[in-house]
Amino acid sequence: MNAPMTQPKIRVRGLKKYFGDKKVLDDVDIDIVAGTGLVVIGGSGSGKSVLIKSILGLVTPDSGVIEIDGIDVLKAPRAQARALRAQIGMLFQNGALFDSLPVWENVAFGLLAEKKIKRSQARAKAIEFLAQVGLADNVASLSPAELSGGMQKRVALARAIASAPAIMFFDEPTTGLDPIMGAVIDELIVDCVKRLGSTSIAITHDMASAVRIGDTAAMLYEGKITWTGKASDLLTSANPVVDQFTHGRAEGPIKMALRR
Repeated sequence: MNAPMTQPKIRVRGLKKYFGDKKVLDDVDIDIVAGTGLVVIGGSGSGKSVLIKSILGLVTPDSGVIEIDGIDVLKAPRAQARALRAQIGMLFQNGALFDSLPVWENVAFGLLAEKKIKRSQARAKAIEFLAQVGLADNVASLSPAELSGGMQKRVALARAIASAPAIMFFDEPTTGLDPIMGAVIDELIVDCVKRLGSTSIAITHDMASAVRIGDTAAMLYEGKITWTGKASDLLTSANPVVDQFTHGRAEGPIKMALRR
């Protein structure tokens, strides 16, 4: 007797999105099992960000299915779709911290906005989350402009985990960081996701990061998923498109358009 199929935490089927005449997503299918991490790789303009934004509800696809916990958020009543998407925590590519607010208020921003915490308690709570990403409590009073790039990423990660999200999205988490700091951030991401038991999706150009933070991987090329497999197999996939991209080779099936 076959074991029952586990319902994916996130299930995408037949997702299509056009911008004018340009087809950005072309029948994209993905499954992400609860408690696992998917990394999506692909060149600039391949549709990675549009895929993430579609799941977040920031972009409306032209057709397809996006299920969270088995419910299609594209067809669900607005309140239900909003509640399902409220499970998502986001680490933006450039941190997206508010320059006008101190670090502690950045970390507690979502909790305060949703009235999940009293303002009198917010600073102490923010310090707890900062500790979880390896930052001392004296960082809480600083402004984002006083932080290094690596520290800003940590603060943004502390904000992302503050609501204990069941789903976490990471947009180029190591961009702008040196290799050592990139590895530190990846280690923190893996630790935080594991501690929360979250399901995660990351988009990245950093192959070392992809292998470190992903359980599974998918490659988007010309709007289609051209390969899926274990993240640990990215560098040895034998798929010509994946092989060219992951090893940064100029020659191969991927042709870069050059302006002259």
